[in-house]
Amino acid sequence: MAENLNKESFLSKVFDYENNKDWKYQGDLPAVVDFWAPWCGPCKMVGPIIEELSEEYKGKVNFYKVNTDEEQELGAAFGIRSVPSLLFIPKEGQPKMAVGALPKKAMKEAIEKELLVEAA
Repeated sequence: MAENLNKESFLSKVFDYENNKDWKYQGDLPAVVDFWAPWCGPCKMVGPIIEELSEEYKGKVNFYKVNTDEEQELGAAFGIRSVPSLLFIPKEGQPKMAVGALPKKAMKEAIEKELLVEAA
């Protein structure tokens, strides 16, 4: 299951942007963060895909969800202008953002290419 994050949990599990200017990922596994909103139609299509992928990559990739309506500061910190936006975070190196509802195949390709993780 993807874990819903608020600002406090985001700062401890993903990136403490209040104390670090440069990107420093806090997690021990690569991650995907789904920035979404309850009113967003495409987000409703992406949600179940995120849940399926969280099972397929269990123990290899952490999946997080951020409700941009509730966590506006997080959305602003990452320049989220449209939802869904997906942040792919490798263990090392810079994260990559993908905007829009990606089909499952494209998400898997991004996970394998950007996070260097293969499905079980």
